[in-house]
Amino acid sequence: MSAHRTGAPLVDVHAHFLHERCGRADWAERNASRIAAGERIGITVHIASVLGSWGESSPVYFPSPPDVTTGNEAMRTLARMHPGLVRGYVTVNPNYPEQAIAEIELGLAAQMVGVKLAASRRADDRLLDPIAELAGERGVPVLQHAWQHRTRDVPGQEISDALDLAALAARHPGTRFILAHIGGGGDWAHSLRALAEVPNVWVDLSGSGVDRGMLELCLECVGPARLLWGTDVTMETGWAKLRALEAMALPAGALEAIRWQTAARLFRLKP
Repeated sequence: MSAHRTGAPLVDVHAHFLHERCGRADWAERNASRIAAGERIGITVHIASVLGSWGESSPVYFPSPPDVTTGNEAMRTLARMHPGLVRGYVTVNPNYPEQAIAEIELGLAAQMVGVKLAASRRADDRLLDPIAELAGERGVPVLQHAWQHRTRDVPGQEISDALDLAALAARHPGTRFILAHIGGGGDWAHSLRALAEVPNVWVDLSGSGVDRGMLELCLECVGPARLLWGTDVTMETGWAKLRALEAMALPAGALEAIRWQTAARLFRLKP
């Protein structure tokens, strides 16, 4: 894990980048601004995904096979451009299971470090089993896009929550899963309590929410050994959570675990 600025390592486990086919003329500038903002925050590794065409030529959460391939190719290119600083998830759409397996194999051969499941299929769906099984066999974690306590359908997504992910995790106890963006909206207390006794699910702190009591309940329910720092799209709120953690008088070693040590173990990063 290369240190790009002085200080302790900091791993962002939930980053996103754009590419030239995403429908935005400023895609390269936005990628550069993420790298620059990360340097200011102190991020030493961005673990990122590219979600197909970001809705330009197929839906964001239901990307077509060509868009899945294009996005993953862009992710591999970014990782090559920023060796050590940018690492990648392989994004897959489980509605196309054969392509999903092929994309994972291709990505892992190119040093990608995880699998990204967006909202193409609910997490407890059996279509996810081959993906989860392969990830377990290859020792890479699966990041699952989630809503915190699903009480209704969300337009444009086959949304999952902690209970759905817990069902998948129970079927695949040897696979490590990450519940995405605990601060991304919804009832985070429901999610955290649902995962307290699910040892193979980690929680990432990304998302725009910085609610009072959220960090405290994260520590109570999953602890620093299953808590990962991340930003998602809104990097400033990730920074806010980091500053809050620094002010919380955590037990010895807990802050370093959340900043990078737990992620380094989970993704097999070399310090």
